[in-house]
Order: sequence, then C-alpha cells, then structure tokens
Amino acid sequence: MRGMDDASLTDHEDDSHYERLYPYYAELAALSELKKKPGFGVKVESGMGGHCLLYLHGVRLDRTAGYPVLTLCAPGEGQGVGLSVNSHYKNAHWVAAEGRDFIWRGALMPGEALTRDSYERTQDHAKRLGMLDGIKFHERFFADKPAGMSDQDFMYEISVATDYAIRFGRDVFRTRVPLDRARMAAVVDYLNGLNAPYRAGAQIFEWRLFNNNCAHVAHNALAVAGIWAPWPVGEFFFTAMFCFPVPKNELVDLALRTNDFLISDADAVFNDDVARRALMKWGVLPTAPGALRIAEAAIAENEIYEIERLKLIFYDNPFWGPYRFWFKRIFGQARYGDLRANLEHFAAVYEAARQNFGQARLTGARKKFQRRYEDYITAQAALVARQLAALAPQLAEATL
Repeated sequence: MRGMDDASLTDHEDDSHYERLYPYYAELAALSELKKKPGFGVKVESGMGGHCLLYLHGVRLDRTAGYPVLTLCAPGEGQGVGLSVNSHYKNAHWVAAEGRDFIWRGALMPGEALTRDSYERTQDHAKRLGMLDGIKFHERFFADKPAGMSDQDFMYEISVATDYAIRFGRDVFRTRVPLDRARMAAVVDYLNGLNAPYRAGAQIFEWRLFNNNCAHVAHNALAVAGIWAPWPVGEFFFTAMFCFPVPKNELVDLALRTNDFLISDADAVFNDDVARRALMKWGVLPTAPGALRIAEAAIAENEIYEIERLKLIFYDNPFWGPYRFWFKRIFGQARYGDLRANLEHFAAVYEAARQNFGQARLTGARKKFQRRYEDYITAQAALVARQLAALAPQLAEATL
C-alpha cells in the first residue's frame, strides 16, 4: 500500500454522498500488523495476522453509562463507533471509540504528521472521551508498564492503533455494508448483550485466537443482521484451529457475499438458508447495493511507527489458494469500490432477475417465498433507479 496518499483514497466528500443514501452501515476492517519504533513509550508489536475492527455508522456510545454501551442514533445524526476486541480486557468482550475521524486518525487534522506531540494529544483526547471508562485489563499486561507510568496511561498507550487512532500504525482495508435501522438495532442489542456478563462481573473475558477472537465478534454481529451464518464460538481447540475467522479472509468473504451471491436466481436464494430467512424476516437480501471496499494507508509522515511493508496475511495457501486472487479482483474492479458503478451493476442484476419472473409453477412455502422475492426485486430496482438519479447532480457538482 505504501506510496498511496489520502487524496487517492475514499474521502469524506464521498462518504457524505454515501450517507445520504445509507444513514446506517457497518464496516468490517482488516488491519495490518503493528510495529512501533523503539525509544518512545511502551513497545508494542503485533503479528502479521493483523486485527479486526467493526465500525458502525448511525450508532453512538451512552456516555452516562461509565462503561461501553451502544445506543442507536436518529437517522442522519452521523455518529459512528469502532468496536475492538483484544486480549487486554478483563471485564469486557469489546471496547469502543466514538467518532469516525478519531477512530481512524486520532486527533490529527487532515494531512497532519504523526509526531510525539500529536500522539500525546490523541491519547489525551481519548481520556477526555472516557473511552476506557469502566474497563479493567488483565493484571498480567501491567508487567510491561514502565516505572512511573500510571495504570490508566499505560492502558491508553497500548490501545493506540489497535482500539483507536488505527491509522497511526496500521494499513486499513474495509468492506462497508448498508443496514437499515431495524437491523442496526438488532446488532446493537447483540453487542450490548455480549458485554453484559462481563460488566456485571459474572464472567471474566479471555481472548482466544482460534475460538473467540476479534473476527468472531465482527462476523457474528453481521450474522445478526442476516448477512451470513454465525461463526461458532468456544469450539474445542483442536477443531477450531483448522477453521477459524481471520481479518483479511473475513474482509474478502464479506465483499463477495454482499456483491456476488447470485440473487438473480430465485432458487439459489431460496436454497440459501440465511438469505431466505433474511428476506422473509427483514425483507432484505445480504447481497445488495452499497457494499463497497475501501483501502487507507497508515499515516505516512510518522515519528512513532514503522509503516513500510506492513503485513496482513490470509489464512490460505499462499501459492494457489483463492483468497489472494479474490482480493485482487475486489480491489481491481470499479463496481466493488465506486458507488455509481456499484449501483449500475445492481440495476443490471435486478433486471436479470425480473426477466425470470413467473416462469415456474410453484406451491406452498416456495410460492410464498417467490411472491416476497419478486416484490423485493421490483422495489429494489425502483430504489436503485432513484438513487442513481439522486447521485448524478451531487457527483456533477463535486467535479466542478
């Protein structure tokens, strides 16, 4: 990714267009390894498997709770939270930072360098926000605390570029998925429920690479919204180690699920248990317009972190496994990253689906499903036409 600058990536003007169409959305972010330079603060490094963060737009933190609790925003309010899971926490499954800019680039202004001063300013801002209020870390982590540093300062120090200010030291790859208010509410309820037993002191959280890691939470939150099947948590170690979610795989799987599942084939949708339930319960399908990929590099002018050749691996055969080819396609074709191209793609998909309406004799549950499916496709085709019409003047204005 090195060599790309902010101007070549998705910017906030693009986000403003997007959010007019989709006020609620989730992003599964696959984050590269982290390598802090020696000589400043606590030494922090991570493995090349990276980290996973779940960003929810249209959600905020309840700042009166004294502990991470999510609440739904009003449509168009424009708030967002980034949820992170790691092995530090003792009394929480996840913690959350609030504010999209702060999550990705801390207290830096656009184009500002990461210096020791801006690094400390970001930590001070996180403390003022109370990001780790009510959170306890496992005692074993404080063994690395420098002499004279407070426990609170240490907690915020080792959380930088993992729980907040992510681009300080990591490259970021994201898949963005639109959600409606009802499904986002279900995600919020699920995530608050995950933290409930730890907040009450009924359980102590223990992170597990193979059967309870950061990607499990992001995956299963999206499963609640009808995107895909949930990933089992707490499986037997020797079973889980052969098949477990990792950030970069999840990023690709989500992009493919939300863009490439063959929704123009009603039989394929009916035979996919998750897609069928999503349509019958929520009136949606997991594959729909607006699921876009985004890539952003770590802050280039950087006194604090090593940012060259940051690794983020697939859990896949590196020679002939499919993931690296899928990744190349997703980041190489416009329809996965450009909103207009994405909408035009789905307009064609819905038209292909409509060509197959009424071609089979159906009975019972299959007939009921078909009516719901045809109503959905028809409504979606009309919605995409309106979205393309609404997008045209905005994009034209942006190019002037």
